Amino acid sequence: MADGGEVPERTLWKMMETDVTETPTDINYPVLEGGSELNSSLVDHLPTFHGLENEDPHKNLKMFHIICTSMKPQGSTDGLIKLRTFHFSLADRANDWLFYLPPGSINSWTNMAKAFLDKFYPTSRVSNHRNEICEIR
Repeated sequence: MADGGEVPERTLWKMMETDVTETPTDINYPVLEGGSELNSSLVDHLPTFHGLENEDPHKNLKMFHIICTSMKPQGSTDGLIKLRTFHFSLADRANDWLFYLPPGSINSWTNMAKAFLDKFYPTSRVSNHRNEICEIR
């Protein structure tokens, strides 16, 4: 601040500069216990969800769960591994959604799974399926 509590003037050039400071992510990652590292083969086997209308987010979460629990490093919990690897399973529209979540808004696997299903399997979609079943389409 300048003398007298005034905010210093910024030049137009300074205002146009790109901010390259690291922005906080939406996920608060717990520390892996015992220094466990993620296995790269785990990431290679994860299902990919693009966020398309014809994709089943429930099936994606089930496949994700199966892979994460079968390749869990020692000393870590299922929730921790899922939280740390979930972003590797998203692509395109789904990855964009994750990128634009508010910083620090996700702090557990349960929060992540709920936010994911709220976005890609909203209540309106459940209602549409229920109506289709009732009308026997």
